[in-house]
Amino acid sequence: MSDKIETELDVLSVFARGNESASTGRRRVVNMTVAGREISLAHVIGVSEASVYKNLGLDIGTNADVDFTGMSIGTINITPPESAVIGADIGVKSADVTIGFLDRFSGTLILTGPRIEVRTAVEEIVTYFKEELKYKTCPVTER
Repeated sequence: MSDKIETELDVLSVFARGNESASTGRRRVVNMTVAGREISLAHVIGVSEASVYKNLGLDIGTNADVDFTGMSIGTINITPPESAVIGADIGVKSADVTIGFLDRFSGTLILTGPRIEVRTAVEEIVTYFKEELKYKTCPVTER
């Protein structure tokens, strides 16, 4: 944009025409997500196939020597994403689970372990965030 903006009226005209396409005259809408305080996914996956664990990368890094055969997976998505660190701490303190993956930049937390332990950890995390931190939470689902 090479137009020189000098007055308040110039500014208003730029923003007024910014929503509409010059060629079609249709309005352009931009959707944005604002990080709130919520748990948008809390799910427990029962025993799965080895390929699922392999594709999730659960068998690398600190878990390279762990055999995930027969283990369940709990996955949680939390915003703001740094909250996943708190969730991981609650999870490992409330049940016999292992952190399979933790990303403080996306808010993803994956826990592994026996099904009942994973379920307990996921429920404890959701309950703590809902009751103590007043986050908006979703129900824990299981399949």
